[in-house]
Amino acid sequence: VQLQASGGGLVQAGGSLRLSCAASGRAAGTVAIGWFRQAPGKEREFVAAIAWNRITTSYADSVKGRFTISRDNAKNTVYLQMNSLKPEDTAVYYCAAERFGAGSNKHSSYDYWGQGTLVTVSS
Repeated sequence: VQLQASGGGLVQAGGSLRLSCAASGRAAGTVAIGWFRQAPGKEREFVAAIAWNRITTSYADSVKGRFTISRDNAKNTVYLQMNSLKPEDTAVYYCAAERFGAGSNKHSSYDYWGQGTLVTVSS
């Protein structure tokens, strides 16, 4: 599975961005997809995940109520809608694919990773 993340950019606090993760390859439609982020000098942390069934989702407490994850299986694309952005959301965001699972919050559970996309939220 190959993953291509896009949609990052610079936005003011309170603004919105939508990230996309396009998956390709034979198993692209059957994997769970997770979003993680890593700020400078910090560990990579879980943001959100969605199972292949589009129903099972999970979120980090820090983004609940502000971020929404969804997927379009016809396009093999997962979206992360980010609203009410805060400066502390600034990070490189990565999408990852989990072959056997429903979307773990542990980065070690993921088998494939895309390149990151930078999100910068100014105050």
